[in-house]
Formats: sequence, structure tokens, C-alpha cells
Amino acid sequence: MQTFILKSLKPDIIVEMLNMAVGFENWSKVLETADILYQCVKCIHEERRERQSKGWSASYNHTEHPLLYYYGYSLEMKGLAFQKLGRVEEARACIGRYAELKWMDTLNEAEEQVVQDFKHKARANRYALEIEAGQAELLEEYVGFLYKHPEECVKGLTTIMEAAVRYGWRIDRILHTFSEQAAGFAIESYSSNNDDMYHYFYHRAIYEQWVGRLVDAVECILQAIRLAHELGMDRYFKRCAVQWESLREAATKEQIERYRALLKRIE
Repeated sequence: MQTFILKSLKPDIIVEMLNMAVGFENWSKVLETADILYQCVKCIHEERRERQSKGWSASYNHTEHPLLYYYGYSLEMKGLAFQKLGRVEEARACIGRYAELKWMDTLNEAEEQVVQDFKHKARANRYALEIEAGQAELLEEYVGFLYKHPEECVKGLTTIMEAAVRYGWRIDRILHTFSEQAAGFAIESYSSNNDDMYHYFYHRAIYEQWVGRLVDAVECILQAIRLAHELGMDRYFKRCAVQWESLREAATKEQIERYRALLKRIE
């Protein structure tokens, strides 16, 4: 993309576009947009250095975060896209880059915090990548990480459940370890408009169905349906509807009534 076009772009707007592409799971678009964000920030950074070297005042280009944040975020989203496309080595390479962000010789306090934040994200995302790739030997280590960092629990358990069904792992002991936290997820999902909660309940339903706890699976898919509706994501709702149909015969009368009530709200 030409330099004059990059200079006219706003990093925060590109981040919004990137988040939309992630939400729609359009991974090729995520790769494309992440590259644009990276190039845009690089262009802004180079312009600032040039103006500084010439003793000129800095050009005005307001951003909500330090430029280093956008550099790291572009790499994180690119790594996620590679992960979802099954391009594991390329995902690992991206994680390695934002685990040790390099920008300039000296960093201010805000930039130092960005470096530490991405170091933490890289550790969490590296575990998720390896678990998705079938590295069962890392499960205990990952569980220990999640226990120490409860803010990662929803995403982490979702990753583990998805891998469990894919590779045939029984993870009941792990779910029991986080039973108290999981009990709060349903309550939290009523106050948090977060699609991480949707993915947790959707994959929990699939896991519970896989191990044969069908009534529990129905309960989870009902939570996922409600969240899909609240998020306004038709694609999520369609997935849930397919899952519900596979579980309909196992649903209790009370669960069926709740499902019908949800449908009325959606209509």
C-alpha cells in the first residue's frame, strides 16, 4: 500500500475493522487487515523519527494507545488467524515476535507496560496454540497457568474442551478443578456482553454431549443460544440451533419451555 494512503489511515479504526473480521471468523481478512495495521504503524513511527531527527515538531496523529500496542496487536491477530487456519509454525513465529516486542532502545512507562502485557498474552496464546495442536502433555502446565490467571479461564477452558473433543481426551478432572469458577460463568454471562462466554457454553455443550451428559449439554446450549441472541450473531445462533436439534430428545420439559421462550424473544 502506498505511503500517502497509510499516512491517512487511523490505527484505531483499523483495529475496529480487524476485530470485526475476527468476529466473523474471516481469517484471510484478518491476515490482510493485520498487515495493513502493521504497515500503518510502521509508517507513522518512521515519520515521527524523521521529524525528530530534523528538529521538527511531531506531526499530530492521535491514537488511543502507544504505537507499540498496535504493532503487537497486529502480530497477535495475525498469529490467531494462522492458528485457526492450521498454519501452526507461522502462528508460533508471530507469538515469538510479540512475546519480545522490539521497537526502540528506550521505552517510556506506557510502552514498558505494553511490552509486559504482550509477554503475558504470548504465554497464554502459546499454550492455547499447542493444546489446539494436540500437545496433551502441556495440559497440567496450562491448567496451572489458568489457575494463577483466572482472567484467562473462560478462553482457556474453551480451548481445552474444543481440543478434548477433537483428540478424545477426558477432561472431567480439569473441569472439576474449575467448578467454582464455572458456576459463576452463567451469572457473569448475564452481565457481560462478551462472545468469549458464548464460545465457552457452546463448546461445553459439545463436550458434555460427547461424554454422554445430555441434560447438562442441553443446559449449556440454552446459555449459548441466549448469548448468541444478545450478541446479535445469527451465525452463532444457527450453530446452536443445529446443536439443539441433536439434543432435543434428551431435553427436559422445563428446558424445552425455556427454549421456546428464547425463540419468542428472538422473533
